[in-house]
Amino acid sequence: MLSTDKLKNKEVINMRDGRSLGFIYDIEVNLEKGTIDGVIIPAERGLFRFFGNREDDFVIKWDRIRTIGDDVVLVDLEGY
Repeated sequence: MLSTDKLKNKEVINMRDGRSLGFIYDIEVNLEKGTIDGVIIPAERGLFRFFGNREDDFVIKWDRIRTIGDDVVLVDLEGY
């Protein structure tokens, strides 16, 4: 079983091009179904990351996640 604490701060890599998408900041949960819908990658901000709009964060849907390793999460995203 994987806890949310262990999922946070893992680097997310797109398998299509090997590009780093950032680090997991949070998760998106569907409380009605009791499932994880996706992981949240913070949007790029300036030097001080706490300034900015959380609405610009990038959500990667759970079905796009292919592998969760010790240090990285591999996702399959086309066109990102």
